[in-house]
Amino acid sequence: MDEQILLKHLHKHFSYTCFRTGQLEIIQSVLEKQDTLAILPTGTGKSICYQLPALIQKGTTIIVSPLISLMLDQVKELKAKQIKNVVAITSFMNHHERKEVFSNISSYKMIFISPELLQHSFVIQKLTGLPISLFVIDEAHCISQWGHAFRPDYLRLEQVIQALQNPPILALSATAPPNVQEDIESALKRNHMKRFIYPMDRPNIGLFIKKLQVESEKNEALLQITSQYDVPTLIYFSSRKQAEEIATFLAETLTNRRIAFYHGEMEQSDRITVQQQFMNNQMDIICCTSAFGMGINKSNIRLVIHYHFPGQLESYIQEFGRAGRDGKQSISVVLHMPSDDILPRYFVEQELPSKEVIAEVVHYLQTSELQFLQKEIVDVLRETWTINEVQWRFLLYQLEIHGMIRGNRIIQMKDVHHVSDSIIQFQSNRLHEQHKNIEMSQKWLEEEGCLRDKLYSNYQDTYTEVNNLCCSNCHQGLADWNLEGVYKRNTASQSWKKNLQQLLKIEG
Repeated sequence: MDEQILLKHLHKHFSYTCFRTGQLEIIQSVLEKQDTLAILPTGTGKSICYQLPALIQKGTTIIVSPLISLMLDQVKELKAKQIKNVVAITSFMNHHERKEVFSNISSYKMIFISPELLQHSFVIQKLTGLPISLFVIDEAHCISQWGHAFRPDYLRLEQVIQALQNPPILALSATAPPNVQEDIESALKRNHMKRFIYPMDRPNIGLFIKKLQVESEKNEALLQITSQYDVPTLIYFSSRKQAEEIATFLAETLTNRRIAFYHGEMEQSDRITVQQQFMNNQMDIICCTSAFGMGINKSNIRLVIHYHFPGQLESYIQEFGRAGRDGKQSISVVLHMPSDDILPRYFVEQELPSKEVIAEVVHYLQTSELQFLQKEIVDVLRETWTINEVQWRFLLYQLEIHGMIRGNRIIQMKDVHHVSDSIIQFQSNRLHEQHKNIEMSQKWLEEEGCLRDKLYSNYQDTYTEVNNLCCSNCHQGLADWNLEGVYKRNTASQSWKKNLQQLLKIEG
């Protein structure tokens, strides 16, 4: 479709007057019904690449998204733009809401849904009756066994796409190096996807590593930095417990700041509340795990601090890339001490079941004379071998692709050792790759040259050189970063209680 026509549609639906880098080319590819893989930096408007085609084309666009909060946020934004025929189908819905949505399923132009719900036969049955114009996979790196957010349920999407009569695919991610790109195409069985790969560097974000020796120094440094910069701030932790503890510590110390914690074990309603408060400038600092931030469309985050460094550089790039989406000066600060690799190595070991557990579960299923894998049996298996939900989903998927499980039926196989060996080899390969990623991260943290140069050289040929406020190796001292005038806190929205008191002129 002609660029001028697309610009008219862009302005009509979203009030934008021009496309950002990559958007036009990706949208044109989608409208030409090409299977498309697009890698665009965090904060550069990936959602427009499917939202605009969804409104232009006939039929329904399915958007697979990993987080309920992300889906709800996008639906809210679209409805605020008077785009009403969109919905997020989530486990958060009650029976009445879900029944009403499915009764009117053909009326929606965009349907947001998780990969887990797409495994339900009832959901697939409802969707197969729709004229699906585009199947979007957001955060597509989750498909890849080498991606930094490996999600086994994403691996089943190829079967879902087949069941939906193979509509065109748009796979989107902010960080996917070549091996992950290849993995995405392979898992989707789309070997000729049209690729649009754009540089991921963000020149407006200064990179700063503060090297420390013990954890108590981290707390002192964290307090000093957050006291110095009264700006919207994300602080990333690998530990849910520490996210809560540090949020309490900061709230007791920085009494004029609004501080909350966020992690995956919180109630869904609490997570959504914290996210919305931060989006509406009613919260200043969020102490969070990696569960927070994916797809957050907040333009004025100025400071992203890593209390714990993630196990992969891709995760770091995506997390600090949530700052400065408006192009204004922002800062990434890493608080680093020599023992920081212990936690990511522990989490890597816990991500998938051990070799021993894999072999024992496979052997048990083949020798116990069980015929069906019912919920009660799954509960026993998980309790016996202490398998968490993610580990179980991984194991179940592997048993399915090796032919041992069909539906919930257990298939007796002659060469059961081959099944065990194959799954164990996959587990071993991923474990090796994850440890290699941790070593790459550690090497970067100890780098003496330009941090920006060394960070992006692993993923792209060039990067934007920054003459001023590049990194802590090029410009010593965090005091060099001056955010005066870039952000002014709206104290009027400090809390609903104070607002109400002022409105009603209540004292105390």
